[in-house]
Formats: sequence, C-alpha cells, structure tokens
Amino acid sequence: MPNKLLITSAIALLFSLCVSAQEKNNKKPELPKEVIVDTLVQLPQEFNPLSPAKAAFYSAVLPGLGQAYNKRYWKIPLVYVGLGTGVYFYINNNKEYNRYRDAYKSRLAGFENDEFYFDSEGNKLDTPRVTTEGLERGQKFYRKNKEISLLVTLGIYALNIIDANVDAHLMQYNIDENLSLAPHYRFNEIDATSNLGLTFNFKF
Repeated sequence: MPNKLLITSAIALLFSLCVSAQEKNNKKPELPKEVIVDTLVQLPQEFNPLSPAKAAFYSAVLPGLGQAYNKRYWKIPLVYVGLGTGVYFYINNNKEYNRYRDAYKSRLAGFENDEFYFDSEGNKLDTPRVTTEGLERGQKFYRKNKEISLLVTLGIYALNIIDANVDAHLMQYNIDENLSLAPHYRFNEIDATSNLGLTFNFKF
C-alpha cells in the first residue's frame, strides 16, 4: 500500500511539472521587429472549417473541381471516366429505345415499312425481323436500362461531391506524431497478475 501511494504521488508530481512546463512553453515570447524564419521549420496548417463546404460546392458546380481544390488530382480522371461511362450508356440505351418505339408506332398505324422489315442489304422481308410483341419488350428493356444508366450517372455525380467533402475533412484531421494513444499489456511475474489498459503519450 505505501508503495502504491508513493508511486501515485510521484506520478502526480511529474504530471504537475509537465503541466507547468507546458504552460511556460505556451507563453508566446515577444518577437523583435525583424524576425528570421527558418525555412526548415514547418508550421502547422490552420484549421479552416469552411474548406469541406468549399470543396463540395466546387465539385457540385464542376465535377472534379473539388478534388483539384483538395490537391487530389489523380481522382479527377476517375470522376470523368465514371460520368462519361454513365452518359455513354444512357445515350446508347435512349437511342435503341427510340428505334423500337418508332417502329412500334409505325406498326400500330398500319405501316409495314419500319427498319425491321428490311435486311442489312435493304431488301424487304416477308416477315419482320422483330415482331410487334418483340418491339414492346425491346422498349421496356431499353427504357429500364436508360433509367438505370441515369441513376448511376447521378450517383457518381453525388459521390464526387461527397468524396470532395470527406477528403477536405480528413485533410484537417490531427495526426500529430507527438500525440498517441495505444493499448498496453503487462504481465507481473511476481504475483502472476496481468494489467491491461491504454497508454496516452504526449511528447513536448
């Protein structure tokens, strides 16, 4: 018991000395009029609470601009590849949907001159390559794919904004090497007991 009391007192004394030293170090000395800054010293970057909002706004106005604001230039091609792929499939499915819809309308009007009545060489066929029921199924298929392509494109656009916002948040996260929190485990060989806990380290 006296040993524990002694150890506790010593830790409390060391902690008070550390706090006192820290307070002395935090006092800003008066600087002379001419100050020479060492170029090897890297000053910590100031926290900017509006930086994530700016990055998100820039990406909303122009996809990839928020990534450029965060200096994550390698992400810009990924954003445009994703958006370009979604737009390509949307345009392609919309084109096919219009083909089947126009042919279907022509059939309902009683005409037999849509593109599916002709072969690749332009010769008229006795029976169409795609039946009227096939035109209905084709319209449903390409309309569904068109809607999916649009949703994927909008999702990639939203993901571009979220990525810029989250990236700007993480860039300001404190990862100072002088501050650490780690678990510790110690086995006492004398009384065969073990201690498990967290160790908080602060270097100054």
